[in-house]
Amino acid sequence: MRIINITDLSAPELDIYARMSENQLAHIYEPASGLFIAESPKVIERALDAGYEPVSILLEDRHVEGQCADIIKRCGDIPIYTAPFDVLTKLTGFALTRGMLCAMRRAELPSVESVCEHAARIAVLEEVMNPTNVGAIFRSAAALGMDAVLLTPGCSDPLYRRAARVSMGTVFQIPWTYITFDTMGLAHNKADHGIWPEFGMEQLHSMGFRTTSMALRNDTIDIHDPELKQIDRLAVILGTEGEGLKTETIDSSDYTVKIPMYHGADSLNVAAASAVAFWELGRRS
Repeated sequence: MRIINITDLSAPELDIYARMSENQLAHIYEPASGLFIAESPKVIERALDAGYEPVSILLEDRHVEGQCADIIKRCGDIPIYTAPFDVLTKLTGFALTRGMLCAMRRAELPSVESVCEHAARIAVLEEVMNPTNVGAIFRSAAALGMDAVLLTPGCSDPLYRRAARVSMGTVFQIPWTYITFDTMGLAHNKADHGIWPEFGMEQLHSMGFRTTSMALRNDTIDIHDPELKQIDRLAVILGTEGEGLKTETIDSSDYTVKIPMYHGADSLNVAAASAVAFWELGRRS
């Protein structure tokens, strides 16, 4: 254990916590995998359980021998930077959740096929850009019957600090990957944003998934329709905040499902809608 008390807030080794954006961290070692920051003991513990490698820890000095001691023991001989709460708040620009951050190495994205290999129910997120929503959707997916999550290239990163924290670390417990030409094993000459829905939907169907778009349209089937529970492999597709799913996505889906609304409400937040959809569509007869 290497305990280092912070005395100089400008020390370069603290850049990853104080002066680098999450996007910069993700690409810090390019072409090798980059870093992400896990926040709170619960999230860090679940990341360690999933095999992610810790690089350094930043925490309140009072937690070294307290609630964080067991996690520190699991991390081997890495730097442990410590300081009082007010110093850490000044350094990071926000109040730490339960006083602990851990820089960890990213893993290579798995293939779509490997993530879905044993899955009967998967969630597909189309350009969900708010990290809080992504984290909440992952938490619902893990709890309510989804076996995996796929994200289109426009989605917020599940490993962003806020997304992972809101998910309570379930981003490390449920298999997931982005839908890209590389993760689908396809040759390409264009940016990944052109892969969805055409190529992504084609691969889902080729793997035996029936696809269900969650959309506020009238030409839908009832979310309680027993036919949906008879399907062996089902992909539940949710769209971006505000605009919802692309017309092309809906048109190429096998089903379109709308959640019934009452009292004149016309929509739900995508995270709330995901919980309803996963609870109902995650169950099979």
